[in-house]
Amino acid sequence: MSLEVKVPVVGESITEVTIAQWLKKDGDRVEMDEVIAELESDKATFELPAEAAGILRIVAQEGDTINVGAVICRIDQDGAATPAAPAANQEAAPAQATAPAQAAAQPAAGATAGAGEAVEMKVPTVGESITEVTIASWLKKDGDHVEMDEVIAELESDKATFELPAEAAGTLEIVAQQGDTVEIGGLLCRIVPGAGNVKANAQAAAKQEEATQQVAAKADAPSGAQTYASGTPSPAAGKILAEKGINAADVQGSGRDGRITKEDAMGAQKTAAKPAAAAAPKQEAAAEAPAATGERNQRREKMSSLRKTVARRLVTVKNETAMLTTFNEVDMKPIMDIRAKYKDKFKEVHEVGLGFMSFFTKACTVALKEWPSVNAQIDGNDMIFNDFVDVSIAVSSPKGLVVPVIRNAESLTLDGIEKEVVRLAKKARDGKLSIEEMTGGTFTITNGGVFGSMMSTPIINAPQSAILGMHNIIQRPVAINGQVEIRPMMYLALSYDHRSIDGRESVSFLVRVKELLEDPMRLLLGV
Repeated sequence: MSLEVKVPVVGESITEVTIAQWLKKDGDRVEMDEVIAELESDKATFELPAEAAGILRIVAQEGDTINVGAVICRIDQDGAATPAAPAANQEAAPAQATAPAQAAAQPAAGATAGAGEAVEMKVPTVGESITEVTIASWLKKDGDHVEMDEVIAELESDKATFELPAEAAGTLEIVAQQGDTVEIGGLLCRIVPGAGNVKANAQAAAKQEEATQQVAAKADAPSGAQTYASGTPSPAAGKILAEKGINAADVQGSGRDGRITKEDAMGAQKTAAKPAAAAAPKQEAAAEAPAATGERNQRREKMSSLRKTVARRLVTVKNETAMLTTFNEVDMKPIMDIRAKYKDKFKEVHEVGLGFMSFFTKACTVALKEWPSVNAQIDGNDMIFNDFVDVSIAVSSPKGLVVPVIRNAESLTLDGIEKEVVRLAKKARDGKLSIEEMTGGTFTITNGGVFGSMMSTPIINAPQSAILGMHNIIQRPVAINGQVEIRPMMYLALSYDHRSIDGRESVSFLVRVKELLEDPMRLLLGV
């Protein structure tokens, strides 16, 4: 039986890919989930795993550009294995098999032992715009026994962190390692039914023996005995090295089996040999320079998916919007007096504290109804106006800035808003926010005052058109009815997209928010 392998869907905006290279030849035997090719789109490079075991029949050639869903190759599942290579070639073969082949072989051994058919666990679909996830941590070890629905790993995307529950009970066989980035549908692990304790020990012993043999083989083998990936740059990494004029042989690969990744290429530095005579004067000059004192340690960390996405979005907003910021100040005494008078009773009745965020959110919902363009978005040549207000609240989590959404904030009371803020902030700190809780939003509020910021120009949370920045409260002298008084004052900043919001609308919106906050009774009376 022949299985057609087609170009998978790798992103909602990607319609075609280019075959960067075939890692297996036409007629070679491939194993289930073994990486057989590297595909390249205009946004990323990714691997193509075999969807079955059998004989590979290549349809599209290296360098071809084909559409998503088109046939790229076929796998003859009933085909016989290709003849064994001569002894000389076997000696030159890699001492260590590729990880996918090892992982595919392990379930077969388990089945032979009568443990039953292994359950393959793949990366689930977690959002229409998410194409890959990073394994943040394995909560169970390879060979451990796991129960059905037990959480075995934490996965991290560019938007959220979520848990991976076991799809069956049995022995866990990990395929993708912690820190690996795996595409949606990619294989993460297998679960072999059975108690797992005896089998886990046998597998551990077998793996230890295999590792010992590999170390011995590497010690006896020539220095060139490596896998096909060792020292080989990915297509994206190859382009970067070519632009820098750096030889791939001078770069240490940190990817699987020693592959040179895009990050390796970006961090590579060109080293040019210099004549000894020319270097001598510089060495003498360096000797004359004063030596640095004290510790001068550095450390390099890879950016998380969340941090990379935030960075990309912020740069995009700065480049693609006509962003301006207008400022005003608010006398916070009326709100502070209300909180001092009623906060204990408020918490007793509603079981939640009375904070500033509920007042600001409520004031913004009223002002947004009066100035709807501030609550709108640009979509191509159209403007979308919303008759509801979904307020995004910027929250600093341990893994970076996240922006959960309070839905229909215009219909919530002060206690309803406070309860949503507490709920979402707790989930953000615990890394438990779902994709649905962070998508959408028509207007954003960010509070830099909790960190001591006195003034800032917040960046718009695209595709929204405006964001309100709160700041810290400072006791300052102000003129009240012709007299100088010390009042708790806060600066407000409204950053907005001038393409859809005029100056009159932005300033009027901020003035309206100021009025509502300085006279909170307006919020209750709707005036």
